[in-house]
Amino acid sequence: AEHQHARYNPLRDDWVLVSAHRVKRPWQGQLEKPPPEDVPRWDPNNPLCPGATRANGEVNPQYEGTFVFPNDFPALQPDAPEPDDSDHPLFQAAPARGVCKVMCFHPWSDLTLPLMSLPEIRAVIDAWAELATELGASYPWVQIFENKGAMMGCSNPHPHCQVWASSFLPNEARLEDRTQCQYLSQHGVPMLLEYAEQEARRKERLVVENADWLVVVPYWATWPYQTLLLPRRHVCRLQDLSDSERDSLASIMQRLLIKYDNLFEVSFPYSMGWHGAPTGPYLGEDCRHWQLHAHYYPPLLRSATVRKFMVGYEMLAQAQRDLTPEQAAERLRSLPEVHYK
Repeated sequence: AEHQHARYNPLRDDWVLVSAHRVKRPWQGQLEKPPPEDVPRWDPNNPLCPGATRANGEVNPQYEGTFVFPNDFPALQPDAPEPDDSDHPLFQAAPARGVCKVMCFHPWSDLTLPLMSLPEIRAVIDAWAELATELGASYPWVQIFENKGAMMGCSNPHPHCQVWASSFLPNEARLEDRTQCQYLSQHGVPMLLEYAEQEARRKERLVVENADWLVVVPYWATWPYQTLLLPRRHVCRLQDLSDSERDSLASIMQRLLIKYDNLFEVSFPYSMGWHGAPTGPYLGEDCRHWQLHAHYYPPLLRSATVRKFMVGYEMLAQAQRDLTPEQAAERLRSLPEVHYK
């Protein structure tokens, strides 16, 4: 807790430098602007609101729950042409096709996930699973992710996420596929299944838990209050969850996100996303090495206005953090589970 050391991340096959003493240094750097507290519940000019007109001229329905529609500015399209053949190994290109969708969580713009009811969060989980099934029928990777807050690049305060399905396995997916496959072959058990069992027993990095799930600040965490959401049983994909596991997932997500908001009494920014076994052509393959999990990457470090920057050493050498995962977990664990609002 007092001396610098490096920790190994078996999921990414890399290392993070932990320098806990550096959190005591005075801060004279950039201060972030807290998120606005006066977001209107409905704004006719907000393209994600019910009844609003989007950039392509389409009018949203008067939806009352979740609402899924094609991204008007997709990063991936299904009919992109093949790139030209390379004439040199240092100049390679490959096909990249897919579809991008946006999913609104709720019709109200001023409601984030931690402020939603359990049935409303459960509806989000069901919609995620439906999209994973639908797009995963043909695409090898379906990435569900939420960028929350302007600090994480979110351009619209309305509660929503994105779902990108791709014709290829992205870098993080390929890396986790390799490391989990190697771990299973060497140890005879899925990596993250054993990791969840170990963390449930040790408890020093545990944030919240219930009968089906646990949330930890991972031993190898990079971001200050990064967390990892894990099921207790072996499950490969989001769509494989039972009804009771989806209910308990809604509960533990709500508990975690309330703690996040309570940490600095602010609508807590983060990027989160689900990782599970590849789909499409991989549905018929042996994917036992995979364990479903969700990553939460929040940028805030000391307060609602001081964030962690990944620059300098982090960009040119390796990741570094300024407080131990155990300290972060203890602070999150001790927070109340009633929202500060």
